Amino acid sequence: MIRLLLVWLVNTASLVLVAYLMPSIRVSNLAAALVAALALGLVNTIVRPILILLTLPATILTLGLFIFVINALLFWAVGAFVQGFVVPSFWSAFFGSLAYSIVSWLLSALVLK
Repeated sequence: MIRLLLVWLVNTASLVLVAYLMPSIRVSNLAAALVAALALGLVNTIVRPILILLTLPATILTLGLFIFVINALLFWAVGAFVQGFVVPSFWSAFFGSLAYSIVSWLLSALVLK
């Protein structure tokens, strides 16, 4: 339970850091960051595997690069549904999801050892 809460906080910090590094992505306050991190976690746990399975031919054809598109679309979708978390375009979502993955991975490696 504590580990799950810690992972959520690390992902929230990652989202705030990405919003700080990328001016096109905005998080209005800490509550919005917490909700967006929770939504990203749920979407990546539930929806992402289904989308990867449904788009398997495109993923195989592009040698796995289509997964970047799926990640960007999910990041963009969470930005559309969570009030206070703004992702204005697909390309912002693409680079934002890439930065979010890298920052989250680095912070997890540092904090969750």
